[in-house]
Amino acid sequence: MRVITGLAKGRRLEELPGLDTRPTTGRVKEGLFSAIQFDIEGRRVLDLFAGTGQLGIEALSRGAAFCDFVDSAPAALKVVQRNVKTCGFEDRSAYHGKDFTAFLGRSREKYGLIFLDPPYASGNLERALALITTIDIMVRNGIIVCESPADHRMAELPEPYEKGKEYRYGKIKFTLYRRRA
Repeated sequence: MRVITGLAKGRRLEELPGLDTRPTTGRVKEGLFSAIQFDIEGRRVLDLFAGTGQLGIEALSRGAAFCDFVDSAPAALKVVQRNVKTCGFEDRSAYHGKDFTAFLGRSREKYGLIFLDPPYASGNLERALALITTIDIMVRNGIIVCESPADHRMAELPEPYEKGKEYRYGKIKFTLYRRRA
């Protein structure tokens, strides 16, 4: 697993042992970042189910201003910290070892880009989307990126959020939501 492009291009990222974390494959990550490449520069990013941190790190490498990495698993957060250090982004990163509901409930930041890639069968994707839209932590024209199984039906969200394009890569799908201005 490597950073695809930008300031940390080619840097190898550490993975978590075992099967509890499902890293996004390089081909899927490349497709995702091609779809949002012009919506990263200068934005504050939230990597809500960080795992290894690779999505937030890729955004930082491509010019995101800052990334909050959130994961409730202490082992995952340690891997995120080591990966961020490997890429030299410590000054543009913060780590939050808490459950996503606790983090979102206390968040005072507004984000331009949010990555949601929780364990597929957990139901946390829908819960996180509901919380994000309820507390409205997105800036105008902010983007929420959701990874899910390709056959998972993603819901429409209430105004001012709109469901955008879906991108399928084999058994994986990314759905983009945008907060309108």
